[in-house]
Amino acid sequence: MTLRPAAFLDRDGSIIEDTGFVRDPDTVRLVPGAAEAIGRLNHAGWVVVVITNQSGLARGLMTPAEYDAVKRRTEQLLANESARIDATYLCPHWPPITGPCQCRKPGLAHYRAAIEAFHIDPAKSLFLGDKLSDILPARALGGRGVLVRTGQGARSEADARAAGFAVAANLLEAVNALTIDD
Repeated sequence: MTLRPAAFLDRDGSIIEDTGFVRDPDTVRLVPGAAEAIGRLNHAGWVVVVITNQSGLARGLMTPAEYDAVKRRTEQLLANESARIDATYLCPHWPPITGPCQCRKPGLAHYRAAIEAFHIDPAKSLFLGDKLSDILPARALGGRGVLVRTGQGARSEADARAAGFAVAANLLEAVNALTIDD
């Protein structure tokens, strides 16, 4: 079986505007260029996987139904622009409340599950997000991590560069820097 490349994406601050514990689907706004970037990845045959920490669930700041409604709205907005997410993996934990887990980024449990489920080659994959925890799994799994300056990315830029990661203005700039159509 041939292994495929994937783009492992963070949601809040990378795909949608991070307004802090997004729970109302009517407030969901795509980050400029996100749909185009995801559409390019889709067209090139990449698996697009969202891995998202949603500690607001454990903290009682949102309900599972609210999370699901925001997820559906995000997928709808992307579909309106001919882009799709192949899978979403959610960590609902918050260590001070739930204790440690292996699925909270930069933990690798969700990445490994997606790699197995979608026959992904992590070494040919891209790890994108606006926090260092979004891109650190690239180091453990052999892929390429790129911090985006959207969301909270500008605050993490110096740390990402010091750790040897690339930085891009947004998802579209990061994807455009790749040769994904080859």
